[in-house]
Amino acid sequence: MLQSIPREDTYLHKGLRKQLIQILRDKKIKDERVLAAIEAIPRHYFLDPAFERQAYEDRAFPISADQTISHPYTVAFQTQLLELKKFDKVMEIGTGSAYQACVLAELGVSLFTIERQKELYDHVGKFFYLRKYPNIKRFYGDGYEGLPSYAPFDKIIVTAGAPFIPPKLIEQLKPGGIFVIPVGEGAAQKMLRLTKDATGKVTEVETGDFSFVPMLQGKNK
Repeated sequence: MLQSIPREDTYLHKGLRKQLIQILRDKKIKDERVLAAIEAIPRHYFLDPAFERQAYEDRAFPISADQTISHPYTVAFQTQLLELKKFDKVMEIGTGSAYQACVLAELGVSLFTIERQKELYDHVGKFFYLRKYPNIKRFYGDGYEGLPSYAPFDKIIVTAGAPFIPPKLIEQLKPGGIFVIPVGEGAAQKMLRLTKDATGKVTEVETGDFSFVPMLQGKNK
């Protein structure tokens, strides 16, 4: 449960984060900026206080509204695929706990993040840690629709398993942009990295197998 009151980030927590970073290095995460962002962010803030030590294991945890906070490796892998530059305009589909959002914001992008679960959207709105990141703009809405009034985006990331690539999201990607999305139905999805060239042609590359909660259409009140 996300907290409205600040919590401590002790030397123990920081030491556990250093151990987590070594795990991510061993799993071939090479982008030093991504590793530094993950090391800077107290993941235990995003979980119930009962899981303070487990927060730095490379594992997913359940959160509100039957959603999950992804493995740190998954967060690092998707972020690395985006090849982010400072001030990139980024759209995230699936705010969830806002952990991935904070990793992106730590990298200095301008982030537009959408959550369809009203319960989660409201929880995150009270989360003390988000005050650190004025570059995060949150929206309650349908991820399949994206944010056409704010498009186009340099980068797009989806943090739920989509049964197909939503065409409206492709439309909202800038030429030269990168779109990272797990696609597939069932227990596992293929992580896809899509790029759009100056003519609008989209090239798709598979980068590995992952498991996400499903990307659903519409808003859930």
